Amino acid sequence: MIDLLCIGEVMGEIRRDGRGFAVGYAGDTFNTAYYAKKARADLEVSYCTRIGRDPLSEGLLAWMRDNSLCARHVQQDETRNLGLYAVATDESGERSFSYWRDQSAARHMFGDSEKLPAARCIYLSGITLAILPPAARQRLMEELASSDALIAFDSNYRPSLWENVQTAREIMSAVWGMAHIALPSIDDEMDLFGDKAEQETIDRFRKKQWIACAIKRGERGPVSLTAPVVDFPPAERVVDTTAAGDSFNGGYLAAFLAGKSEAQCLQAGHELARRVVAHSGAIVPVPE
Repeated sequence: MIDLLCIGEVMGEIRRDGRGFAVGYAGDTFNTAYYAKKARADLEVSYCTRIGRDPLSEGLLAWMRDNSLCARHVQQDETRNLGLYAVATDESGERSFSYWRDQSAARHMFGDSEKLPAARCIYLSGITLAILPPAARQRLMEELASSDALIAFDSNYRPSLWENVQTAREIMSAVWGMAHIALPSIDDEMDLFGDKAEQETIDRFRKKQWIACAIKRGERGPVSLTAPVVDFPPAERVVDTTAAGDSFNGGYLAAFLAGKSEAQCLQAGHELARRVVAHSGAIVPVPE
């Protein structure tokens, strides 16, 4: 059985490399899949998406094989391609993006009779849901509701991808209702639900009994609802924060699936994120 199935969109990532540009692959849930596999090489990590047959799409399949990510659940579309984005970072490591994803094949996932495979844990994000048209989104949610897997979710709220804020709130709330593992970022949740203070967000998550819950707060480290409060050291060097939350999720889920304690999962996620933000790009080399 698959240990971790991540669902979402992979895109070609264009970033400055010296005087020119380098092209790689990235996407929030894809980044998490990569980092989970790097954190625990013995886990079977599979990615579920739809891509094209263009050169970038074919390159992605080769890249996944090279990095030991299972591609059995990657479908290829005959008429659509892989999405693209360019990223720029400022002196503090904060990033801005430009996207070319309207013709992305991933936006047409779950449009027919696709079924989710058996897995110990299924991970998705708010971006996974936001890029899908309403009918496909509903089908994915029905598949999640009928799955025996643990559902891990990160709201990862991006307003520009949603029809409107009310739809985003309704869909996110529904998925939080079926999720077992909560991995939200405090800023995303406050923006989405209009919380005036962090404690409002934390109190809202306390209303549900989670198998695991880590509320990310950037460099200050996560807040857990089940583990003692501890101080997490900030990164010593910040170059690019692109995949900070994604890498945290990968490290956390890898530790969770290995049977580690909540405190160990939090530490694994935070330490991996600290290492990742010291490098440029969403996907950086991490020793296994």
